[in-house]
Amino acid sequence: MSYGHSFSDRLDISVGLFKASSAILLKNRSLLLFPLISALAALLVLVSFAWPSGGMRALTTLVPDGKAFTNSHYAAYFLFYLCEYFVVFFFNTALVGAVMRQLDGEEATFTDGLRIAASKLYTIFGYALISATVGVVLQAIEERSGWLGRIVASLLGTTWTLATYFVVPVLAANDVGPIEAVKESARLFTRTWGEMALGVAGMGLTFAMLFLLVLAGGAGLTELAKYVLQSELMMRVMELVTVGAIATLLLIFSSLSRIYAVALYRYASDSGSTAGFDSDALALAFYDRR
Repeated sequence: MSYGHSFSDRLDISVGLFKASSAILLKNRSLLLFPLISALAALLVLVSFAWPSGGMRALTTLVPDGKAFTNSHYAAYFLFYLCEYFVVFFFNTALVGAVMRQLDGEEATFTDGLRIAASKLYTIFGYALISATVGVVLQAIEERSGWLGRIVASLLGTTWTLATYFVVPVLAANDVGPIEAVKESARLFTRTWGEMALGVAGMGLTFAMLFLLVLAGGAGLTELAKYVLQSELMMRVMELVTVGAIATLLLIFSSLSRIYAVALYRYASDSGSTAGFDSDALALAFYDRR
């Protein structure tokens, strides 16, 4: 492998992997169901905490009007984080598991993904416990240390997010515990941080541009319906179409991000083939840090 590449080389690699990820998603559109159901389930968890008639009413204590947080506040945060993380990690594992089956040349249905995630249920819950604990610790640092605490919490939170980038692929591909998965993810991250950052940034920039185009187009069509066609019905239709288009972009971005992570993980860990991806592009995507 090459020990260094220019920015243009890495940009080409990122574009190539993005196209390959898109091809896999186009081949199996059922993968979009995982982030869709995950988002709906996460929203349901949020509503169950925030709704006044809900049993726990936990979120009503999360903003204590400038007063110091008590143990009950942190307990509410922990429970909320735990539920949210578990839902997100479960469906991310289902999506990643389905993608891995597809890369192995096997059938990869929505049910297959759910079955894989269900087989990792206790491990996923353990990882959600760890993540919820980290979330509460960061919240405590931010709340008790003023502006300095907010900076420290932000830096630590970013570090944790990056170090755990490969946790879900590790969990989906191996029979390991959550702590071992975090360690393995951190190890892989130290080898691939530059390439991973470029790929994610490239996809993020692409979808940010698409988001702005959809937003601008939707706003323009809405104004056209309002002032030219003078149709309240058409104006509402354009607003709904715009919201639907933005939601679809978010689902596609979420799915492609997971597919991209799977490809990088499988190559970096030598854990399996990457059918559907350009092997030369993958080979160029890493320095030889072994």
